[in-house]
Amino acid sequence: MFLVAGLGNPSSEYQGTRHNVGFEVVDAFAQKMGWCEPGTAASGKFNKRARKAFESLVVEGMMQTLTGENRKVILLKPQTYMNLSGRSVQAAMAFYKLTPEQLMVIVDELALPCGAIRLRKAGSDGGHNGLKSVQQMLGTPAYPRLRLGIDPPPEGFAGRDYVLGRFTPAQRPLVDQAVSRAAGCVSTWVDQGIDAAMNQYNVTSDK
Repeated sequence: MFLVAGLGNPSSEYQGTRHNVGFEVVDAFAQKMGWCEPGTAASGKFNKRARKAFESLVVEGMMQTLTGENRKVILLKPQTYMNLSGRSVQAAMAFYKLTPEQLMVIVDELALPCGAIRLRKAGSDGGHNGLKSVQQMLGTPAYPRLRLGIDPPPEGFAGRDYVLGRFTPAQRPLVDQAVSRAAGCVSTWVDQGIDAAMNQYNVTSDK
């Protein structure tokens, strides 16, 4: 069993913002698996299919691996706002009796360029409020996290305002590609493990 938590802010005013790219990856993975109708994150297709639990929207499904195994995947979109995301993640993990190795948290990353993704087995929160909340609630930094680049903010631009803004026309195609690759990364992680996923997807962007 695997838990994939894409972090973001729940209100419609935040749809499509840089801080909500974790939601977009969860939506893309659900569509890839056929667990919800095709559509963008803003279209709400995932949300219509989801049930409410753990202060989150939840979609579950079975994924068949290359060897024919069926593995259960729980997709989580916390509705607590970013800085309290750990509450939802911890509640789901406790309910399903999961270990940190069975969790993947997906977030935006200012330190990476648009188009880049990075998967790590563990690490610091890097100043990200969502990761900080997850670490506080789990009591450990040792859980997989997948970061999607959103570019650093322009000089003189406050980080908070930047992450709550929307992608520029130049950034958006790169982010769409990264979201698609991130959904593939999640699939490889569930199927073949984190080392295989890191080896395949931690490569330089074609930006």
